[in-house]
Amino acid sequence: MTDNKLIIGTAPDSWGVWFTDDPKQTPWERFLDEVAESGYKWIELGPYGYLPIDTARLARELADRDLQVTAGTVFTAFHRGADQWEQAWEPARKVAELTAAMGGENVVVIPAMWRDDVTGDAVESGTLDARQWTELFAGHNRLGEVLLKDFGLKQQFHSHADSHVGAQADIEHLLAETDPELLNLCLDTGHAEYCGASSLELIRKYPERIGYLHLKQINPDILARVNAENMTWAAANLAGVMSEPPGGLPDLRAVIEAVEALNKPIFGIVEQDMYPVAFDVPMPIAKRTRNYLLSCGSRTAVN
Repeated sequence: MTDNKLIIGTAPDSWGVWFTDDPKQTPWERFLDEVAESGYKWIELGPYGYLPIDTARLARELADRDLQVTAGTVFTAFHRGADQWEQAWEPARKVAELTAAMGGENVVVIPAMWRDDVTGDAVESGTLDARQWTELFAGHNRLGEVLLKDFGLKQQFHSHADSHVGAQADIEHLLAETDPELLNLCLDTGHAEYCGASSLELIRKYPERIGYLHLKQINPDILARVNAENMTWAAANLAGVMSEPPGGLPDLRAVIEAVEALNKPIFGIVEQDMYPVAFDVPMPIAKRTRNYLLSCGSRTAVN
């Protein structure tokens, strides 16, 4: 991607895929077929092992459908101490190898959630002390350095609901204490809105740190109920907190215009967060969302 434009892609998440293997999820062959039929050219790998991990086979499956890879995804919990490196690195290495082999340039890194997303039970405190913040910063700087040095990949940190980095102040704290050469922000517009952060404010204040986008919207009425009832992220999704664009917040037209003004190449990946979902539901939404997003900017495209 060399032109200074926003490239729209999608992810297994938009087909109800959260796990490597689950009978409730869209089979991977159907996912790839429907992505191509919907007009997308770029995808994320999704959970490691959902798509084939044999590089020759995956490359063939993608080429047959004229698809390319933007990023892989890894999960971390560096705030829990130095021993978390060993737990994070082996799965991260596998994702990095596959991503690089497929020509991807990014790794989306998602921090651990502080409560169980099914039961709602707290697995740890919802806030971090000074030592835990320091561990988190050090872990992500180290991860970013290895990804860049060994694989030529860029770490894109994904702030997340029910994690310790979701609110505006937490995101800004992370950006202030990490190396911009080793960590940039995967700005997920839905998670930002869910946690009370402003996508437009983050773009305005940290233009050089916006490295990647996940484009989604939140239903504000359902979000109010989520907050009132202290729902988990998974429960909120089942309650319908995700809203098909352009029916929710934030205003994705304004977000896209702000990103285009940065005048740099960047991926905008559609994520609809629909688990579980009937197999015939995702593709019509994917088509409508693609068409809407392409209408929002003057330099937004799919390839």
